[in-house]
Amino acid sequence: MSDAVTLDRISKIVGYKLTKGDFRVSSPNLPQRIAILAEANTANQTQALADEAGRELTTSQQAGELYGYGSPMHQIMRILRPINGGGLQIPIIAYPQEEADSATAKTITITPSGTATQSGTHQIVINGRNGVDGGSYELNIVSGETAAQIAVKIEDIVNNVLGAPVTASEDTGVVTLTAKWAGLTSNLINVSINTGEVSLGITYAIANGTAGAGTPSVVPALSAFNENWNTIVINSYGFVSATLNELEAYNGKADNTNPTGRWQGEIFKPFIAISGTVLSDETALKSLTSGRKNEMTIASAVAPNSKGLPLEAAANVAFLFAQKAQNTPHLDIQSDIYPDMPTPEIIGDLSDKDVRDRVVKSGCSTVELSGGKYKVVDFVTTYHPVGEIPPQFRYPRNINIDWNIRYGYLLKEATNVMDHVIANDTDIVTASKVVKPKQWVQILQNYAEDLSRRALITDVAFMQNSITVGISSVNPDRLETFFRYKRTGTARISSTTAEAGFNFGTNN
Repeated sequence: MSDAVTLDRISKIVGYKLTKGDFRVSSPNLPQRIAILAEANTANQTQALADEAGRELTTSQQAGELYGYGSPMHQIMRILRPINGGGLQIPIIAYPQEEADSATAKTITITPSGTATQSGTHQIVINGRNGVDGGSYELNIVSGETAAQIAVKIEDIVNNVLGAPVTASEDTGVVTLTAKWAGLTSNLINVSINTGEVSLGITYAIANGTAGAGTPSVVPALSAFNENWNTIVINSYGFVSATLNELEAYNGKADNTNPTGRWQGEIFKPFIAISGTVLSDETALKSLTSGRKNEMTIASAVAPNSKGLPLEAAANVAFLFAQKAQNTPHLDIQSDIYPDMPTPEIIGDLSDKDVRDRVVKSGCSTVELSGGKYKVVDFVTTYHPVGEIPPQFRYPRNINIDWNIRYGYLLKEATNVMDHVIANDTDIVTASKVVKPKQWVQILQNYAEDLSRRALITDVAFMQNSITVGISSVNPDRLETFFRYKRTGTARISSTTAEAGFNFGTNN
């Protein structure tokens, strides 16, 4: 009835590690735990090496001090735990990666020209932001200033913003901005100057220099997960195929006959890896996920046409999903608003509902604009096998329901089954710590009612009637359990037909 533990096992074993006991009648929600896979700044590589096995972070300032302000790790943490409060009250574990061998940092040059004809203000915009955490990129220009003087000001302004992702250096009127870390993740750093359509007599030439390149392996970090159940992984590397392959290989699949990786019955600590993109074209978005239709590890965080970095999109969606998964796991994040993501005026193809429908069917998440913010329409994994309708593991919300059911089951199993003596249903027993199959059935029937009250399952009788418990005919120390359940659905589509006509008079 159960193959969570293989039949060849003789030594006592439980398929899951119990981290803390809870003896309430109603099972608690599965505690969420976020793992961040991201690089440290070049100047902080020694610290990254020291913490490669994981370190819990409590503030964004801590991330900045350890791994460098403006680093990918810091940029993610400033969204999860903003300095003005309101951050996640969920454990966050940093697994920093060293820079890849031969990695390069993105460079951009800014060359102002002309002489200021009047005083005013321009803004340097880096990754769609005119400042970070109270530090402003505001460029105050005084009438009569030369281009060379303005270049020096730009250098000072950028370097005075602690959380900037770049450093600035001025040489003979040319300002070179260099990413604080080396890697492909730095290659999407972008810069513009907002003049407010008032040039003040100054023009700016902006040019890309060295391209950011190099992506480190995440395998050492994943290996460090060990017995920890990191439920959400923030993948700062976006849709780099090699990285996605590593994540999927380690996490595995919930196959009916042969689950692999973290989905194996004797491990069962799988995760959702949230990966960001700023692409807006339908074809491009579908290409990200179309080749991964049988995988359930990667969930996309889309921010079409954003000037922000893909890793920021991943952090925004992780912020939303972690809260719901922790506190109200029966709910999804559809219609939730990204808390901190630079937003464009138009989002391209995803503004069309028909495109969104095609994209989500291809295993890619979707958003729409609402009040100048990204609003989640669909949050999905890449899972969309041919012929499986509906796909069992399309929505992270549904996967989290499965995890919650297993977590509550684990607590009850630890309290009522493990290390107990197994007695027959007909035995009269007065000793303590004894379990009978019928007693375990009753506990699980009550558990079904609890899951229904929490809106995680529907049709309580279906689960209750399916529960089967028995003593193995091969191993007398083995209690086997089987049950089915129906997850609740979410109203993603509302379809109504109204029939209208006219009131005609009648003849007397």
